[in-house]
This record gives sequence, C-alpha cells and structure tokens, in this order.
Amino acid sequence: MPGWNDQIIEEFRGNGGKVGGMFEGTPLVLLTTTGARTGRRHTTPLTCLRDGERLLVFASNAGADHHPAWYGNLLADPRVTVEIGDGASIETFDGLARPVEDAERDRLYAKVAELIPAYAEYQDKTDRVIPVVALYRSDPRTRALGDELVRIHRELRRRLDELLDDVDAHLAGNRPSGTPPALDGQLRERCLLFCEAVHGHHTNETERGFPLLEKRFPELAPVLQELRREHDTLARVRDEIERVLARLGAPGHDAGRLRDQLHALADRLREHFAKEERHLVDSLNTL
Repeated sequence: MPGWNDQIIEEFRGNGGKVGGMFEGTPLVLLTTTGARTGRRHTTPLTCLRDGERLLVFASNAGADHHPAWYGNLLADPRVTVEIGDGASIETFDGLARPVEDAERDRLYAKVAELIPAYAEYQDKTDRVIPVVALYRSDPRTRALGDELVRIHRELRRRLDELLDDVDAHLAGNRPSGTPPALDGQLRERCLLFCEAVHGHHTNETERGFPLLEKRFPELAPVLQELRREHDTLARVRDEIERVLARLGAPGHDAGRLRDQLHALADRLREHFAKEERHLVDSLNTL
C-alpha cells in the first residue's frame, strides 16, 4: 500500500519518529532496503522491538501468505538504513539485517505477539512462518573486518595457486638440473609455510573472530559450528600433508601423492573460503 506507507513515513519524519492513529504508542522504525530486482531504494515503516543492542522487525505482511517485498530485498542485500526517533529527533544509521531462526525466532515472535496481540493473529492467518529480522548498527569508524577477511583469502588463494603450479612443474620434471625427483628443500619449506599460514588463520578465526560473531549475531551460531567442523577437517588434511613432506625422498616414496593431497586441500579450501565469505563478510564489517 504505497500511498498509506507514504503518509506514515511523512508523519514519522515530521514528528520525530512518532505516529498517531492505529500506531499511537507503537514503536516504529523506517527500514530502507535495496530492491532485489530494480536496485532502487525502498523505505517501509515497521513495528520494532529492542533486544539488547539490536532492533527486531517482523515480516508479517498482515498475515498474508507471502513475505513482504522488503524481506526479499534484505535477503538479497542485507545492508540497510534504519531511522528511529524519540519524539523529538530522528537518528539515521546504516545497519545489517539478519533473519533469526529456529528456537530464538520462536521466542522473539512469542514476545512481540504478547506485547502486540495483532501479531498472534497474523501468524494464525497464514501457514508460513513469519520471519523475525534482527537489525544491527554499523559503525563507519570501525575497521572493515569482512573486507580484511576477503583480502586474507585472496592472498592465501594466490599463494596456493603458485605453490600448486610449482609442485606440478617440479614433479613433471621441469626442475633445475641435478635436483632429486622428490621436492627440493625450498619447495618443501614453502609447502610447510603455507600449511602454517592456513593453520594460523583458522586458529585466529576460531579463538577470536567466531566468538565475537556469536556474541553479536546469535543467529550465526549454526553456520559457525559448521565452519569449526570444517576447520577440524582441514587441520587433519594439513597434518597428513606434513607427514608426507617428512617422508619425501625416502626410497620408494611416491612424490605424486603430495601433489594429489595438495590439490585436494586446495579444493576444500576454496569451498571453505567461499562459504565464509558468503555468510560472514557483511557481519564482520559491522564489528
């Protein structure tokens, strides 16, 4: 209902964030999302609840059987702009929108339904699970940790690609005259250093980055647990590569096994890096 929304938006901005009529006394925000198909910015007035440092909004669509357009927009691009007022002035800030899932979603929706009974009616009208969305404030002064993660991954990918090329060339016979068939000392050292770099990166994520994300974004807990399990799997692959490196040059040892294991590690790492970037970059950039 664009015309109705426009009236509420105008009243909200003209009265320091307060709206009368059916919304008298109801806490509201204006949420601006980017159109998933058009790329245009769209502003929607929404009921909100505070939950610690975050704001919660609810994709009820008045109980309709489909999600509202703004919810589809933020799934495509979670970067949003939020306006909230106290009756005297309006604060506008950039933020990140994250859907809340499972038991936490049920708890928070029950909370809003108790405070505003209309939300219980909305859920009764539809078979879809009405999403709860958490809005987090972004601080433009903070370091862009998500961008830093992408930079680190880019550098590790570059080092890995160069290492694989050199190992393949070495084992194919394109190595300096007189070098034994097994990897020479310099290339062996590069393999070890790369494994140590990946180990250090994952240790930093597990011990520092992931706990910060879990505290700020509880809804990320399932994907962070999955990423931790992948860290453990990758650690076992790295350990096996290091054992193979220690035996290289021994009589009868097949150096091609190292090449195969490095390529397998490369495939796993690329998938892992892509998953981390897909799920974590926007969240990290708000820390």
